[in-house]
Amino acid sequence: MYIHKLKIGNVELKNNVILAPMAGLTDKAFRIICKEYGAGLVCTEMASAKAIFYEDKKTRKLINIDGEEKPISIQIFGSEEEIMKKATKEITNIADIIDINMGCPAPKIVKNGDGSSLLQNLNKIENIVRTVKEASNVPVTVKIRTGWSKQNIVAVEVAKIIENAGADAIIIHGRTREEYYTGKANLEIIKKVKENVKIPVIGNGDIIDYETAINMIKKTGVDGIMIGRGALGNPWIFSEILEQKTPSKQQKLNTILKHIDLAIEDKGEKIALREMRKHLSSYVKNGKDASKIRDKINRIEEKQELVDCLIEYFATI
Repeated sequence: MYIHKLKIGNVELKNNVILAPMAGLTDKAFRIICKEYGAGLVCTEMASAKAIFYEDKKTRKLINIDGEEKPISIQIFGSEEEIMKKATKEITNIADIIDINMGCPAPKIVKNGDGSSLLQNLNKIENIVRTVKEASNVPVTVKIRTGWSKQNIVAVEVAKIIENAGADAIIIHGRTREEYYTGKANLEIIKKVKENVKIPVIGNGDIIDYETAINMIKKTGVDGIMIGRGALGNPWIFSEILEQKTPSKQQKLNTILKHIDLAIEDKGEKIALREMRKHLSSYVKNGKDASKIRDKINRIEEKQELVDCLIEYFATI
């Protein structure tokens, strides 16, 4: 069967459909919503190992998972072994899984030699994974891309290095850093990675519904799938994949309103409503008068006004 339980190290997930870490998006409120729709594992936004080491308050907030349903993966990024080691020791007693980001394409991450920049430095990859694994009490996973560019496809070689360094699973996004999110995810390379390592491989890229989820598994043989952008404005993608269930219009509205409440509970009304705009834009995307309602939402500063606006909008759909 394509959907099944998945074991990563000593952590067993109830299913193999996972929410990807996304900066500025997979905060506590969104993680809770996705878990309620069935995600087998959720991941925090990526957190700087250096910021964890220096006890940065904003970063501490990013990795605050108090009160959430487990298991939860905390993703860290960095390229200095000693800092990665110390950050790992800081979070190993709160995380269920620690994920190392070696795939982020953002210029501000890459320019410091972090994220997908590491795909150009294979010796460093091995040292970082080994260091984190030795410092961790929980399973360690690594998220990578296929390579830096089409001229530098290193996924299979990197996957073998990661496995040999002791990681418990590999997550691969089927694009190079150069491609960012353009074009199509390369399922053939994901398949080759799966064929060349024994640890679980999780495929990521272009999963937007049940069909694309099953296609990823069928075409590549991966042990699990990770959903990023496909879950934005669409957290019920998990129930659609797991049970082929799509919520009613009223259920969708209720989910959005709950998402707002959770965000306010976590961050306070002022910050939450502003940060929710990204999610709300995704929720109404492709809907009736989407740009018009989006513009209206982006000017609202009070919860009740926002709730009334959304109820009124859904009544017109």
